[in-house]
Amino acid sequence: MSIKRRACIAGAYEHPLRLAPDKTVAQLHAECAKGALEDAGLTLQDVDGYFCAGDAPGLGAVNMVDYLGLQARHVDSTETGGSSYLVHVSHAAQAIAAGKCNVALITLAGRPRSEGSSGLVPRASSAATPDVPYELPYGPLTLNMYAMVAARHMHEFGTTSEQLAWIKVAAAAHAQHNPHAMLRAPVTVEDVMNSPLLSDPLRRHDCCVVSDGGGALLVVRPEIARSLKRPVVQVLGAGEAVKGQRNGQVDLSYSGAVVSGPLAFEEAGVKPSDIQYASIYDSFTITVLMQLEDLGFCKKGEGGRFVADGNLISGVGKLPFNTDGGGLCNNHPANRGGITKVIEAVRQLRGEAHPKVQVPNCTLALAQGTGGQLGSRHGSATLILEREA
Repeated sequence: MSIKRRACIAGAYEHPLRLAPDKTVAQLHAECAKGALEDAGLTLQDVDGYFCAGDAPGLGAVNMVDYLGLQARHVDSTETGGSSYLVHVSHAAQAIAAGKCNVALITLAGRPRSEGSSGLVPRASSAATPDVPYELPYGPLTLNMYAMVAARHMHEFGTTSEQLAWIKVAAAAHAQHNPHAMLRAPVTVEDVMNSPLLSDPLRRHDCCVVSDGGGALLVVRPEIARSLKRPVVQVLGAGEAVKGQRNGQVDLSYSGAVVSGPLAFEEAGVKPSDIQYASIYDSFTITVLMQLEDLGFCKKGEGGRFVADGNLISGVGKLPFNTDGGGLCNNHPANRGGITKVIEAVRQLRGEAHPKVQVPNCTLALAQGTGGQLGSRHGSATLILEREA
């Protein structure tokens, strides 16, 4: 069953806080839900579907449905890390198309900055997780797993650190217009190259911020979206995938977007060259480059040249990306930036991005998320969204 134009995103909200030491995770979820409902012009009583992932406290949907006081007849707690919330948009659209719910609420929230989280220590993992006994003795960290992927890409295709730096430069060029962004100062390629080397070849400016906060989305039936006083943003296509180690036969030069991207484009009936704006998951600069290649915006191995010389800067290059500053400069709530990618894509399609970065007459946008680690196993999700004429 295709979800093409079977559901719309009617509400989108990004929590303004980047540090929230006096709030609970459940409270942040609730504040994000409130913001999305107000954005759409709906109430909690209208919500009959709820979607969350591993950032939600307790039993996830069970606890949050009760905490929010929802009367949900459909819930989904699919967990694919930072890509979960793009998967949730797809699953919500599927549920709406199947008649399981009419108004689906998706929330994300967390406090990693308040809790001192970083990518410099091993993630907490249960010994029962099948990969742990084989990988943990070698000390895999979020940072060095992505550095390994960057090093492989450089070795195989000649990608340079200066080319990766252009991704940070573009994100910073956009973040200066976002009053909520953690890092608002513009940077140059030289600034990136002069920042401390953390895990060869990645430098500090190649890494995303760590922030508290969150976001929420409302996915609704098209007739409901058209009854609201908001521009109608339709779900045009979606794809999801999981890339793993395949018993050691893994190629580090590509991401799960090689599967999720074509699925989304096929369902939407469009091609990469049709996309006017792209929200690309940016946990690290190498994450962006890899996904752009795998989504088909350029050929494999040509990502370095594609991102260079301001090609991702709105009003300058051919493919404006992450016009809120992304995870590299704006925020990365709960160490899971997927929902913010959808939120900024919705802003662009509504014409509500900052005037300095708004893509003129933006009618077709892509949001791409990853969850996990490119160097080991991760989820990938792709959404193509369209503003209804």
